[in-house]
Amino acid sequence: MRGNGRVYLRGGVWWIAYYHRGREIRESSKGYLFRGKPSDGTNEAAAWSMLRERLRTAGTGSFVGPDAERLTFEDLAAMYLNDYRLNGRRSLGHAERQVDVLRGVFGLDRALNITTDRIAAYTAQRLADKVAPATINRRLAALRRMFSLAVKAGKLTHRPHVAMLAEDNARQGFLEPADFAAVRAQLPDYLADAATFSYLTAWRKGEVRSLEWRDVDLDGGAIRLRAEHSKNKRPRVVVLRGELLALIEKRAALRLPHCPHVFHRHGHPLGDFRKAWHAACHAAGLEGRLWHDMRRSGVRNLIRAGVPERVAMAVSGHKTRAIFDRYNIVSEDDLAAAMERADAYVSTRRDAPRRVVPLREHGQNTDNPAIREPASQRRAG
Repeated sequence: MRGNGRVYLRGGVWWIAYYHRGREIRESSKGYLFRGKPSDGTNEAAAWSMLRERLRTAGTGSFVGPDAERLTFEDLAAMYLNDYRLNGRRSLGHAERQVDVLRGVFGLDRALNITTDRIAAYTAQRLADKVAPATINRRLAALRRMFSLAVKAGKLTHRPHVAMLAEDNARQGFLEPADFAAVRAQLPDYLADAATFSYLTAWRKGEVRSLEWRDVDLDGGAIRLRAEHSKNKRPRVVVLRGELLALIEKRAALRLPHCPHVFHRHGHPLGDFRKAWHAACHAAGLEGRLWHDMRRSGVRNLIRAGVPERVAMAVSGHKTRAIFDRYNIVSEDDLAAAMERADAYVSTRRDAPRRVVPLREHGQNTDNPAIREPASQRRAG
């Protein structure tokens, strides 16, 4: 019967057939989890159990059909990475690294087996392993996005709840000019100029990597970052003056005819230079500093130099004021300078004439009892 579905034998394997929203669905019972074990397809009781389970949810929003049953973590990961490629997102490499980490935990699982409980257990284990909450959150966000894409594609009816951890993602790292000079002195030649450019402009690492000579107008004294290389998809202009101009002129003198990149390693695009950066920081006695700290430092330097915030945002490429404020970090030196200015102001105002003159100085007759009596007593009288 159409409403009850059916079980039938085909080639020695039991199959089921039922209707979901007007469409007949046929499934093999092979692989169905029956009494704690996957069925080999020859057990008729397993087929009837499978049919009853399907009929219970058929036609409802909680229906789990064969597409969802077959969906694996690898299918989820493929959709996730393909979404990055289709949208031209420059952080594809980062997404691939997150998938590799998650694959080590969920790589052999079906999507339906990656439940809220399992995700919570994964989070707890990573915390126990002393992994930073921010790092865990990036991986959880990738997993959540995978499920969202599967639901959007109609492969799943819902996604498990992915609880994110509380984190303080406003990093406090920065490099004072003298600190940066110490680190720069330890960097290999191919990386030192790129670091200086990043420190002066507060550009992101990927933006520095992608800078090509067609983006540089030395005669006009400007660099134009193309929208496709900008994280916020907006082009921007940096005017070349002073040390920045000298740096680009130096790079122009060292330009290789076959290499389009302003900053490169022996004619090849800059790759992953984290090891070289960390080694330089260690040698300079500044262990733990990040390349991204130069972006925060660049923003602070612009503000300290008196550059209006709106102009500083145009240079660094910050789209929103909220994010910009996170980068405009206040250091202990800033606070000390503020207190010194406040102390100087108070000191200069101590001997200034008072604006409020005491009553006696106005020549009031203080011998008058009416003046000396409290106001409440005068009203009572």
